[in-house]
Amino acid sequence: MRFVTFAAMNTLIEELTWRGLIHDVTPGLTERLARGPIAGYGGFDPTAPSLQVGNLVLVMLLAHLQRAGGTPIVLVGGGTGLIGDPSGKRSERPLLSQSDVDENVARQRRQLERFLDFSDIPNTATVVNNADWLRTTPLVEFLRDIGKHFTISSMLQKESIRSRLDSGISFAEFSYMLLQAYDFLHLFRTHGCELQLGGSDQWGNITAGAELIRRVESGDAHGICAPLVTTSSGEKLGKTAAGTVWLDADDTSPYKFYQFWINVDDAQVEQFLTMLTFKSRAEIDALREQHSQDAGARHPHRALAQDLTARVHGEEAEHRAAEASRVFFDRQNVATLRAASPTVWEMLAAELPCWDTMRTAMPTSVVDFIASAGLTESKGEARRQLRQGGIYVNGIRAGGDDTIDVEQLMADRYIWLRRGKKKDVIVRVA
Repeated sequence: MRFVTFAAMNTLIEELTWRGLIHDVTPGLTERLARGPIAGYGGFDPTAPSLQVGNLVLVMLLAHLQRAGGTPIVLVGGGTGLIGDPSGKRSERPLLSQSDVDENVARQRRQLERFLDFSDIPNTATVVNNADWLRTTPLVEFLRDIGKHFTISSMLQKESIRSRLDSGISFAEFSYMLLQAYDFLHLFRTHGCELQLGGSDQWGNITAGAELIRRVESGDAHGICAPLVTTSSGEKLGKTAAGTVWLDADDTSPYKFYQFWINVDDAQVEQFLTMLTFKSRAEIDALREQHSQDAGARHPHRALAQDLTARVHGEEAEHRAAEASRVFFDRQNVATLRAASPTVWEMLAAELPCWDTMRTAMPTSVVDFIASAGLTESKGEARRQLRQGGIYVNGIRAGGDDTIDVEQLMADRYIWLRRGKKKDVIVRVA
């Protein structure tokens, strides 16, 4: 990542604004940025082993801060993760052990290296863990020095707490605002951090921290909140019917990650390109024009999927996922299937229903073959589907009298079976 001098700091708010990454800022921040570089932090919840797609908005805020010459501080909540932020949820989070939290912190740190520069530059990114100070802070000292600056009435005004009063909220989660405010104060003292970044649901916590700094240190501190991003269905970004889209390949494969972005709604693809990539206005405008000329080619979607998959999983994984995606959407084209590499076939076999068989045990009758592979529930159903023209073998419509042999193997061991438009089976022959 190229280091940008602090001359760009003057335009940080402008850059974040046109990218749709600003929901609210504290008064006086623009004037503070005009004076030069600033250190800012964003907090990440370590209660899961991986960050997820919804975290990318905060990650991009930190990345833009660094590109403008600011110093990004990544705070992982090894301490607060043992308690949990109420965040408007209707029930308590399960409490993790200290060892589980520590392991999650280490894994998330590796994921963030894809977006932030931790090398030896003047504004290198830094990772801090609030367990280092929260786990050792005496309770009485904390209540005396921090708790006295908060009133119950002001805390009850926080929406995430108010929404839980009827269903129940523990004192542990109720105290989260104090802990986050103390994090801000600690980083102000130890790292000269004057800025906190977060989603709009964190605005109350951020301003509480800035007020605590004013009261305790007579210092000025600021906040930037990004809007909460949802999909066209109203779900939080990264939440799908199949579950959360994670950044860890063990939780969400590069292929599924790539497909998530390929399949975003046309009405939102430009928003995601603007918010979640570093593409310029001109590049995004060009993609919009390409889409208007040929919507079926999905140029903006592919650009978005390629950019984020390469950044999260690496260029090699992105190339394989892109090729596998192209093969899947063009699976009726025999030439496309024959050109697919063995690694792409193996990726598809991991994502789609797969039937493993031996060369010596391969049925020769297409009826027996597709029934054995599970494409139909019975041979009788196989015959009916074949008569109706609904079965394809390697992209070619099959007939009831067809036979299957090793000459049809793609990459010397695969056959693609398809029934209609929605059921696919990859046959893998050993």
